[in-house]
Amino acid sequence: MRVIKESSRVIKPIYEGTPPSTTHHIPLSVFDKVTYNTHIAVIYAYRPPTPPNRALELGLQKALSVYREWAGRLAKDDKGEIVILLNDEGVRFVEASVDGTLDQAMPLKPSPSLLSLHPSTKGVVELVQVQITRFTCGSMVVGFTAHHLVGDGQSASNFLVAWGQACRGVKINLRPFQNRNIFTPRNPPKFEFEHRGVEFISKKTQKDYAIDNNVIDDIVVHKVHFTLEFLAKLKAKASSMNGENKPYSTFESLVAHLWRVITKARSLSSHVTTHARISVNGRARLNPRVPNEYSGNLVLWALPRTKVKDLLREPLPYAAKLIHDAVAKVNDNYFKSFIDFANHKVVEEDLIPTADADKSTLFPNIDVDSWLRFQFYDLDFGEGCPYIFLPSYFPMEGLMFLLPSFIGDGSIDAFVTLLRDHLDSFKQICYSLD
Repeated sequence: MRVIKESSRVIKPIYEGTPPSTTHHIPLSVFDKVTYNTHIAVIYAYRPPTPPNRALELGLQKALSVYREWAGRLAKDDKGEIVILLNDEGVRFVEASVDGTLDQAMPLKPSPSLLSLHPSTKGVVELVQVQITRFTCGSMVVGFTAHHLVGDGQSASNFLVAWGQACRGVKINLRPFQNRNIFTPRNPPKFEFEHRGVEFISKKTQKDYAIDNNVIDDIVVHKVHFTLEFLAKLKAKASSMNGENKPYSTFESLVAHLWRVITKARSLSSHVTTHARISVNGRARLNPRVPNEYSGNLVLWALPRTKVKDLLREPLPYAAKLIHDAVAKVNDNYFKSFIDFANHKVVEEDLIPTADADKSTLFPNIDVDSWLRFQFYDLDFGEGCPYIFLPSYFPMEGLMFLLPSFIGDGSIDAFVTLLRDHLDSFKQICYSLD
């Protein structure tokens, strides 16, 4: 697939009435500061008919007038803290084409070839980038990148839905909640949980977490489709030792299964400790609850861990319980403990985030990002929703994305990143319920 970039420009918000000041800035919250300092890229595919590029561009400009932070820039204030300048400098808009049909480029899957379907995420000052790629069959692919420091998956999906609404000429009803100053520490602070080694590590001990970054060429992203029938069997098996207790969720059951399968495929030594880093959205967990429209990052991580010998020797319910208990622990008390710790201990102890986008491998651990509840499939520009949605190629071994299948029947697609040498073993056992 040869993608020809035809134009690239920066577009700015369009306002109705008097434009707002462009001299204000938004300080990052403690949740923004602890996340990955990188762009995240996703890919959408649409069958014809599709709207013209000018309509997409105009809708994007209107959406940016509501979601202003995405049209801004990252900078540092006089204290050296990173802030978002609300300067309306705009976002990158790229137009491209392919001399061929989309069917000829199928199947779209996370691989280096996908990188040509969105702007580069390296050395970028824009906080959002969009690339519209047209195929001779009339199909359209939209590549979208967004800087993670500005917002998490929930924030990005809200913005994308708003972009679609603006393109359709309807009122943007997903109005962002933009106050990032609501996470104030308690007085006196309460450090109820351990955050060292979870969200933060010491700069002095960072070398102990050194990772081999010379394996990128050996990394592959494998898509696994789990049918509704398989997921039901998996959930029943994971919950088989629960007795009268509530069954484990489909998510908990699937992550438990994949954690065990990946660990088997890696052929890890039995004495090694492995953990699963699982993203937990804090909007519904904080009290008072933070609305889903909150525009920013509000994610922490559950970190179930165990010895490889126990993970593989014990049946599936063992791993499911580890996950269930770890996720349940990331509750209102945990989030507030984190807020207190981040405000009082990070500078004092010279700590840095454990989230590191420059790693190439998480071996012997895994990182789980669930996009099952986000509205990515609701991006409708006026001619219908996408028929394909997937993450771009992100070569970090051990990283896993869970998405609702585009089939729309409740099945799940898992995008699992592995070393090439482990792929055959993974394929052989990924559907085994033993």
